[in-house]
Amino acid sequence: MISMREPDSPTIPGPGLLSSGRYIHFGPFRIDQQRQEVTRNGTRLKLQKKVYQTLLTLVEKPGEVVTREELRMRLWPADTHVNYDANVNTTVNKLRIALGDSSDKPLYVETIPRKGYSLLVQLEISNRAGTMYVPQNGTSAENTEVTPSRVGIFKFSKSDLWVVLGAIGLILTGMLLGAGFMRLWMNHSSPVYTHSLALVLSRLLEKTASRYSNLVPLAPVCA
Repeated sequence: MISMREPDSPTIPGPGLLSSGRYIHFGPFRIDQQRQEVTRNGTRLKLQKKVYQTLLTLVEKPGEVVTREELRMRLWPADTHVNYDANVNTTVNKLRIALGDSSDKPLYVETIPRKGYSLLVQLEISNRAGTMYVPQNGTSAENTEVTPSRVGIFKFSKSDLWVVLGAIGLILTGMLLGAGFMRLWMNHSSPVYTHSLALVLSRLLEKTASRYSNLVPLAPVCA
C-alpha cells in the first residue's frame, strides 16, 4: 500500500510508484502522465506513441536495465510479425533525438551491450506542474545575483555620461568661439579699447568655466 503524500512533496520513483503523482520531472523535461505528453522547458515534444511508451518503460525502472525483450513485449503484441531488433533500435534512437541525447555520450539513455537500456537520471514524481529545472551547478536562474562593483561615490548611467560630456563640449566650444571673435575684433579696433574689452571677455569666460566646472562633478564612471 502506498502512503498518501502532500502534493508539493516530490517522490523518488521506484517500481509501482508512478501512480503517486501526475508529473514526472527529470532535467528540463516533464512527463504529464494524464495527458501522455512530454515537455522541455514548457515546450511540448512531438513523440510517437511507441517512443512515449519506450520512455515510460525506462522511467519505471530508473538506473536499472530494461531488456530489449521487455521493450518488445511493451511495444508490440505477441502476434505482431516485425523485425523486433531493428524496430527497437529505431524507436530508442528517436527517443534520444527527442531528448537531445546520443549513444556515444549518453545523458539520459545508456545502451547496455547485449542486454538493453538504462535511464541514467534521477526522477521526481509530484502533482506540481511548475517544478523548476535546477542546473547541474545547483543554482537556478532566479537565485543568481549579480553584485555590481562599487568604484567611487558617484554613479552615472550611459545617458548621464553623454549629458555631462555634451555640456563640457558646449562650454569648450563657446570659449573657442568667443576667443576667435575677440581676436578678430581686436584686429579691427583701437588698441586701448581693444585691450579693455579683452580683459572683460577674458574674466567673463573664466567665471563661466569656473561655474560649470563646479556644477558638473568629475567623478568615476561605473559601467
